[in-house]
Formats: sequence, C-alpha cells, structure tokens
Amino acid sequence: MPGSAGDLREPAGLRPSSEPVAPGERGATRIADRVLARIAGQAAREALGALPPDAAPPHAPVVVAHGLARVRVVLDLAYPSDIAAQCAAVRRQVAERVAGLTATEVHEVAVHVERLHLDRTPGTAHGRTR
Repeated sequence: MPGSAGDLREPAGLRPSSEPVAPGERGATRIADRVLARIAGQAAREALGALPPDAAPPHAPVVVAHGLARVRVVLDLAYPSDIAAQCAAVRRQVAERVAGLTATEVHEVAVHVERLHLDRTPGTAHGRTR
C-alpha cells in the first residue's frame, strides 16, 4: 500500500536528490523592482561619495520589463563641480552593481539632477569674477 510506513519508494513525480535537475525544470527567481531600486540608490550614493549637507539622498525608481531593467536615478549635486563626470560615474556604478548583485541586465540608466547645491566652503569663488 503506497504511503504506508514500510513503503520506501519515491513518491510519483519526485526524483532522487542525486540526479541533477534539468534547467527548464528548476524554476525562476524574481527580484522585486523595489529591491533593484534600493541597490541602485545605494550604488549612486557610493559613486558620489560625500553629498552636500542639505542634499537629499539619491533615489532610483526601477522598471523591469522582459528581463531588462531601466533605472532613473534622481540626485542632488554640489555646484561648482564636474557634473558630467559625476553623472557618468553614477551611471557606471549603478549598472555594474545592479547587474552584478542581481544578474539583471541593465538596459538604461538615466540620471536626473534634481537640484544643484552651491558649495559654500571657504575659498570657493561664487558668481562672476573679472
């Protein structure tokens, strides 16, 4: 009688643990968009280093469609600074970290600079100079 205490046979549909499972039968892992967004936001903070004192921390909404991630990083930057270089560093870091930690292909990283914060450190020239 199947299922009795003396029955040592495998239940129907299950294979012994020593047999490898075919790739098509393994299932899939889905990482939530909000997890990717947290990873992207942290990666942007890593790329920028120290933020201006009154700057909002970067945040990064992420949309995944057909296995491709699109990331939009929203951040504040200090001014004057090399804005293009900072944006390129953010793009690179976000794409590498999201892909490296989640194995999700990053199709696009758009950087949106929300606000520029004037650098008020002593010795920094502001405004027009002759």
